[in-house]
Amino acid sequence: MADKRNFSEALEYHETPRPGKIEISSTKPTATQSDLSLAYTPGVAEPCLVIADDPDAAFRYTNRGNLVAVVSNGTAVLGLGNIGALAGKPVMEGKAVLFKRFADIDVFDLEIDAPDAEDVIRFCELLAPTVGGINLEDIKAPECFYIEETLRDRLDVPVFHDDQHGTAIIGGAAFLNALELTGRDIANTKIVVAGAGAAGVASARFFITLGVDPANILMTDSRGVIHTDRDDLSGIKQEFAVETEARSLEDALVGADAFIGVSVAGTVTKEMVQSMADAPIVFALANPDPEITYPDAKAARPDVVMATGRSDYPNQVNNVLGFPFIFRGALDVRATAVSEGMKVAAAKALAELAKEPVSDAVLRAYDLQQLSFGPEYLIPKPFDPRVLWKVAPAVARAAMEEGLARRPIADFDVYRAELQARFSASHALINSITTQAREQPKRVAFPHADDLRIIRAARRVTDEGIASPILLGAVDEIEGLAGGSGISLDGMEVIDPKSADSSLARYAGVLEELRRDRGMSLHDAERAVADPNMYACLMVGLGDADAVLGGLTTYYPETIRPALQVLKVEEGRSIVSSMYLVVVRGQPYFFTDCAVNIEPTADQLAEIALAATRAAEEDFARAPRVAFISYSDFGSAGGDEPARVRRAVELFRQARPDIPVDGEMQADTAVVGELISRRRPDGPLSRAANVLVFPNLTAANASYKLLNRLTDAEVIGPILSGLSKTVHVLQRDASVIDVVNMTAIAVAEAQRRERVQA
Repeated sequence: MADKRNFSEALEYHETPRPGKIEISSTKPTATQSDLSLAYTPGVAEPCLVIADDPDAAFRYTNRGNLVAVVSNGTAVLGLGNIGALAGKPVMEGKAVLFKRFADIDVFDLEIDAPDAEDVIRFCELLAPTVGGINLEDIKAPECFYIEETLRDRLDVPVFHDDQHGTAIIGGAAFLNALELTGRDIANTKIVVAGAGAAGVASARFFITLGVDPANILMTDSRGVIHTDRDDLSGIKQEFAVETEARSLEDALVGADAFIGVSVAGTVTKEMVQSMADAPIVFALANPDPEITYPDAKAARPDVVMATGRSDYPNQVNNVLGFPFIFRGALDVRATAVSEGMKVAAAKALAELAKEPVSDAVLRAYDLQQLSFGPEYLIPKPFDPRVLWKVAPAVARAAMEEGLARRPIADFDVYRAELQARFSASHALINSITTQAREQPKRVAFPHADDLRIIRAARRVTDEGIASPILLGAVDEIEGLAGGSGISLDGMEVIDPKSADSSLARYAGVLEELRRDRGMSLHDAERAVADPNMYACLMVGLGDADAVLGGLTTYYPETIRPALQVLKVEEGRSIVSSMYLVVVRGQPYFFTDCAVNIEPTADQLAEIALAATRAAEEDFARAPRVAFISYSDFGSAGGDEPARVRRAVELFRQARPDIPVDGEMQADTAVVGELISRRRPDGPLSRAANVLVFPNLTAANASYKLLNRLTDAEVIGPILSGLSKTVHVLQRDASVIDVVNMTAIAVAEAQRRERVQA
């Protein structure tokens, strides 16, 4: 039972700022009468007529292909029992939130006053034409088995009862890995299943599908072991009746290899766990309190491999790891059902993902320093985004292999990339850069590499063939951090700039020569080169590295200043400038200059804009439309700044007459197509700009940071240009994926420089 504080907090969460947890959102513009005439009458008649002739056209012109109905009669709501359909509505809304959050699937939650199974079946039959799939939820046993089986026979859309199969699939994934860790053969593993309801029966059936011998399963209900001498067994329970002397759960657990609990709290004691076989597998999945707590099980048997349904213990068997991704894969191939093969594919994909290195995003979400496959990490964490593009493709492929897919996937690499792009709008943009980087990996120097984010990113770019990292810093500290987190440094070079066997003396001589006219002595140069930032810039300047990526643990000037001191500006450039890629609601914008030039002149603004357009075209394959920003709209206000911006527009237009550009204009004019058409009807920009050139550093920096913090905008950068060598600076709060992305950008730029020089 929740305490009073949490009880009040939960009610407030569901009530404010508007009641409930979901809403309907339009995916099409509805701002004008013309929009409405297309959305409804008369324009809506056109797709209606097409669908009348071809029902499959509904998947083109409506949201059916991405719509799931969550249907419940409220007869078995969570741990609350038969509280009725209406009282279960908050749970079904929550299910809708999870579908959307984890798999971008839309949901209609439908709570029906239908305690009779035949009424539920008939309702779903009538509903089927409007949805791509049906998720049955919180329907009591044994009716839930009959309802699902009947609907699977009658309907041609996926029907899935999560209370049955969710626990079975996620538990099955954990079970496969637990068997591997304990060295067991699944065919010889003896299992006790406590609980003969929907989850218990489905789990036992699923484990048999995975390879467990039915003769090795003992199932218990509230009256004890289900055995052949009992005369009170329903048809489903008779399926699991075996000849045995065991009569109680305590009897059944003696010598058992595994316990799967889907019953009630406190039914298993320490003594029962002690009676089990060596390295017992205990999945105590009753919620909110397990059959035995994690601390008690560990105290009874330190060798136990344990899972629960709770998030505060290791190995949470959480259904959210299953249903969103199973439906995602099923919907994307328009599957006619969810088969046993599709469920097995989901379980095996989860089991395999647990063996892969854990991403930094997951570690940060759970406030962990490290996590790796083992007794306390059998299955992925619910907030691991990789589950989507691991499980959904596995389910889709299984549907295709079983002949259940009406729209097979031709290229699974493309499909996985599309799934990633659903939850990272920048993924599609950066993916082409990453692919290019892999074609010819370059040596990238990371100064101040004694940071776990750098080490994790370096491991990833090495494994993915993006770059060959050079980690600069105290070797013992870097090796200690890597070793403590189980990260191999194979394939990387680790250099301490201060060590005797480094190139410090050679670099110091070069630096002293470069800076002699500024009064730098050799002693000063030796001291300066000991700084990893300076060392890295000299490495790239002398060809010992191809790119520098620094700044994660130092302030921006500390990283950029050495580069400006020892590297020339690129031919044709007079300044160094920066750009951020800002992705808002899936649309990319290029913001300049957000990090270097405080108050650029008109000539410098034009130069900055030209650099940004080149990056948009060459690196991100986007046709640039350039807007120069000011507080004035096309002469609506006076002042030095609008005049400076207008002059910059003229200079840019002279240099690149092929690119649509306009200004000076206010920021909203630049990004709202209707505004720019109204305020500049005959102007060169026919639609919203995507390259935004700000008049000064304050405006540019504030704009991208506000978007980043106040909206769901994704930000990549800063991307520097203007130096003769490739140098980029990370934000101090950059994540591992940010470092990986910037590494790919640095490598692609170094490749381009090499092609130009050749």
